Amino acid sequence: MSQEDMDMDIRVEDPEQTETPELQEKPVSTLRLVATLTIAGALAGLLLVMVNQHTKPLIDAYKAEQLKIAVYEVLPGTERYSTYYLVDEALSISLPEGAKESEYKRIYVGFDTSDQIVGVAISRGESGYQDIVQVMFGLDPSNGQLKGMKVLESKETPGLGDKIFKEKWFVDQFFANPDTPLIAVKPGAGKGQPGEIDTITGATISSKVVIDIINHGLEEWQPIIERGIPEESSP
Repeated sequence: MSQEDMDMDIRVEDPEQTETPELQEKPVSTLRLVATLTIAGALAGLLLVMVNQHTKPLIDAYKAEQLKIAVYEVLPGTERYSTYYLVDEALSISLPEGAKESEYKRIYVGFDTSDQIVGVAISRGESGYQDIVQVMFGLDPSNGQLKGMKVLESKETPGLGDKIFKEKWFVDQFFANPDTPLIAVKPGAGKGQPGEIDTITGATISSKVVIDIINHGLEEWQPIIERGIPEESSP
């Protein structure tokens, strides 16, 4: 092989001068992107609706059962109870024709085995330290004393605020027939008044919220209850 042939076979290419075909990016259609997002959003929304339709009846049934249990718990000695609605600023065992039950406030009246009134259970919620605290409490309308209390729902701080339903000594105070309105006091600082409730050290705000809920509920409902609880046979 001649030198000329070798020179022709050996070629050195400069990488910087080598031309590489440019990759051409295909433009994404805005319409296609919007359509994709719309379809994805619609599918997600449909999924949420389907899940809600499936779980809502279960959740509602669970809440109804917990409420029922709470009524019997805060009204010791109750054999059965009836729901009374607030209609035209008075208690009624029934609602106006065509009325939606969810639009009316209500209380629960407990009866013993002799069909005598044991007490009235009231459910009420207010803002706590973290979120809404929902409480059920029982009242003896004959003397204004409290018969019991149960926290239905609370998202207060674990280890602190949740003591309002985990600390038995705190809950037991509401079953000791305290007079109303209730008086919040620091542990050991009470003066022996019959309506005193010791708050929880480290969870003072949450425990005061429970007391406030009960007092506010009494302010709202006691005047109505004092007007009389109609017999169940009344329209």
